[in-house]
Amino acid sequence: MDNRELITFGGGCFWCVEAVIQRLKGVETIESGYTGGNAPGKPTYREVCSGLTGHAEVIQVTFDPTVISLKQLLTVFMTSHDPTTLNRQGADVGTQYRSVVYFRNEEQQKITDEVIKEAQSFYDDPIVTEVSPLGEYYSAEDYHQNYYNNNSSAGYCSAVITPKVNKLRTKYASLLKDEI
Repeated sequence: MDNRELITFGGGCFWCVEAVIQRLKGVETIESGYTGGNAPGKPTYREVCSGLTGHAEVIQVTFDPTVISLKQLLTVFMTSHDPTTLNRQGADVGTQYRSVVYFRNEEQQKITDEVIKEAQSFYDDPIVTEVSPLGEYYSAEDYHQNYYNNNSSAGYCSAVITPKVNKLRTKYASLLKDEI
């Protein structure tokens, strides 16, 4: 992958996080998946949604750090969801919806910690985002991949994801790709 990097994070439903992050310049691929759990074997969406596996819904992002820095990527992530609510984003409740960054090396951990410290000034309540080393990662089922782009007129997408994408267009216009 030459100069490409991978980072994995989650902030509620992976459909929401994917829709926002995939619009950023320098983001090359995104895969929705599951990690951070303790159940043996590859979990299914139904199992993860039960809350019994301990997995989080996450996205695995491949990006070009010469186009978008990890700090920029994490800043968009930290301001596109509510990192102050434990195990919840809006109506989505459970440990699978936790705010989390899974790092691959010490440098990613250091940058993540710095971004969280800087982002705290945007919030009244303490940030509760988990920062942990990446463990076993599992790709989500095919129908979860590129979900918003394939289903943007669905009720959940229209009500929850479209406002996040519109906020991104307003707040981070200089970081955006041409429309997907």
